[in-house]
Amino acid sequence: MTTAGLTRFTGRTALLTAAASGIGEATAHRLAAEGASVLVTDVDAKGAHRVAEEIRAGGGQARDRGLDATSPGEWAAAVEEVESWTGHLDVLHLNAGRNLPGAAHELDDAAWHDQLRLSLDSVFYGVRAAVPLLGAARGAVVITSSVHAALGFRGFPAYAAAKGGIGALVRQLAVEYGGRIRFNAVLPGAVVTGLWAQSSPEYRAETVARTPAGRLGTPEDIAAAVAFFASEDASFITGQNLLVDGGRSISSQE
Repeated sequence: MTTAGLTRFTGRTALLTAAASGIGEATAHRLAAEGASVLVTDVDAKGAHRVAEEIRAGGGQARDRGLDATSPGEWAAAVEEVESWTGHLDVLHLNAGRNLPGAAHELDDAAWHDQLRLSLDSVFYGVRAAVPLLGAARGAVVITSSVHAALGFRGFPAYAAAKGGIGALVRQLAVEYGGRIRFNAVLPGAVVTGLWAQSSPEYRAETVARTPAGRLGTPEDIAAAVAFFASEDASFITGQNLLVDGGRSISSQE
């Protein structure tokens, strides 16, 4: 996937969470390649530093910092860094989340709350901290949700609840801040990151068979959708939840 000739984010600043790997890492590279100054954040501070260094080595503008996206105090510090660095925040990509399987009767309180805290509370904290800067810049927020928000999969009630909550929150925020900030979400399907990369060939083959596109997704596929929503190409789009799943959600194959 090429970004040659694209300069949609020249002069703009983006802050990304969970950007030390996977979708966040790919999106950081994508936005930087299109001209953005990128603050790469992750609870994995060393990983965030590596990604920022790679962007700088490629001629892009990037900083990095460790960020626990469930900490309001750390969010305040991250937004302050953006303001002192470039003076504005134009794009916020909220990408943190955790998927721990377990049927409802198997989940203890800690596992349930942990997944909601990381996948949903982190979105609220990030938006609350960044609204003043985003509003001043008439910026865009893009949240990573999941196909789990649209389809039921056995054994993932907490993850589905958190990602489903993002969908409702996106609509609410789009109404709340309409005219000042746009809010949209991408809902990835089967993307080869993390645990997916460790799955068996048989399971991956079964998933591909259920996917009309005939393949698994890549982090770059999702980064392209995030970049679209964050750009002026989507200036009249807000409050939307876009499935980026190779057609899995419209397939009747079991």
